[in-house]
Amino acid sequence: MKYTGAKLRLCRREGVNLFGSAKYNLKQGKRATPGQHGTSMARHSEYGKLLRNKQLLKRSYLMTEKQFSKIVKHTASKYAKNHNISHDFAVFQFLESRADVMVLRSGLAQTIMQARQMVVHGHFTLNGTKHNVPSTFLKPGDKLALREGLKSSPLYGTASKSSVKIPSWLKVDKNAYTIEVLNVPQKGEIETQADLLKVIEFYARA
Repeated sequence: MKYTGAKLRLCRREGVNLFGSAKYNLKQGKRATPGQHGTSMARHSEYGKLLRNKQLLKRSYLMTEKQFSKIVKHTASKYAKNHNISHDFAVFQFLESRADVMVLRSGLAQTIMQARQMVVHGHFTLNGTKHNVPSTFLKPGDKLALREGLKSSPLYGTASKSSVKIPSWLKVDKNAYTIEVLNVPQKGEIETQADLLKVIEFYARA
């Protein structure tokens, strides 16, 4: 089920800023977890720690449980076996290869929510064709391009001045507003919010 509640509540539940924006910084003195009992309700069992780790990663990419579990349990697992790479590396590649995440990493969006909205509203073309599916997995050679009529938008005027470090697998032209995928995502350049191996362990136990 898609989460439609307050994003700050998710950050408080996990005890970290999930989305990077200053809007979601946790203020000193606030309970780390929402609700009447705050941190007293935190889980301390091994399963509870695995669950929180999984939830943290899933929520940082703003994915539903169905989407996230499918990537971890099926898509990435099968890909890892067929391509002789580790399961956690495959999970990372698929999470980072989504269209909305690529827009975020390009610096044209400030948060995953904004990137998702840009894609859903059809702001970009994919390989020359209008595209509005944020969950699409992009591969080397794919190219996202901002539609011509939106290049004068103040939203993208601000984005073009972003100082975000672009990962090596993307080529971003901030003048033409294009994002080209050069390679598959590589671990080490992007720090994930959680331990990928523990995410895999969570689903293995479930």
